[in-house]
Amino acid sequence: MKYLLEVSQPVFAFALAPLVVGCVRWLKARMQNRRGAPPWQPYFELVKLLGKEVVVSKQASWLFRFAPYIVFASTLAVAFLVPFLFVSNLFDSVGDLLAVVYLLLLGTFFLALAGLDPGTPFGGMGSSREVTVAAIAEPTIAVAIFSLALGAGSTNLGRIVTQTLGNPAGAISPGHLLAFTALFIVALAETGRLPVDNPATHLELTMIHEAMILEYSGRYLALIEWAAALKFMIFLTLLVNLFIPWGVATDLTPFTLGIAAIALVLKLGLLSLLIAVIETRVAKLRLFRVPELLGVSFVLALLAVTSSFLLR
Repeated sequence: MKYLLEVSQPVFAFALAPLVVGCVRWLKARMQNRRGAPPWQPYFELVKLLGKEVVVSKQASWLFRFAPYIVFASTLAVAFLVPFLFVSNLFDSVGDLLAVVYLLLLGTFFLALAGLDPGTPFGGMGSSREVTVAAIAEPTIAVAIFSLALGAGSTNLGRIVTQTLGNPAGAISPGHLLAFTALFIVALAETGRLPVDNPATHLELTMIHEAMILEYSGRYLALIEWAAALKFMIFLTLLVNLFIPWGVATDLTPFTLGIAAIALVLKLGLLSLLIAVIETRVAKLRLFRVPELLGVSFVLALLAVTSSFLLR
């Protein structure tokens, strides 16, 4: 039963991820006085893509076909390490904060290579931009969560959640607030949201993520899109469960797990509403301004570490 529950966490996240993306789209449409597609529309899109034929460029190598599986598998592996519903994860001994960061970077690396592989100008442009963003964003993730690890005495995500639950006053400390802001900015950049990227447009001169996957179709595109939705949910879960962990189950009973599922859905809903508000109120930054924004997030993460170290 313990192993079954451990597997149920990533399966729960895997199944719920497209709905979270659909909810953000639906909320944005409502705020813009549009009817919009229903929140479950991403599921229909994924089913449609899985049933379509795969078209591959003659210039593409084996890497182009291999990359979607690596991106999907690495993101799913991260889902096994993130505490979605409960802590005391059996996989805590396998990976921690550093494993999460490098697994996310692994998917980004192969997706950037896949964008270069067909030799199209837009693919190369998107890969170059993605690597530029990742070069600043990935260290910020590690530094922001490391500020929490200082208080917990461990880089294990479950241990960080347990420490925050045991010390509620620490959740409103300056270090936590700075780390939350830094990780929130990076989450927008890593998942291709405004103001770094616009997931609702396909303008070749401005897009980043979409430029890398222009040559993909069929099941390959479905795997990449589902991995992107799962990555989006992973970042939202890190934000709500590491910094606001109330509701996360510490014992595996049906009641506590039910409360944890309800609490996670409510917290994800509130954070999705915040993202929808931001994306309807801000415009996309010019490309040369994006490193400045990410630089600010990295400085905030360093300040969070400094604050956590001084207040220990």
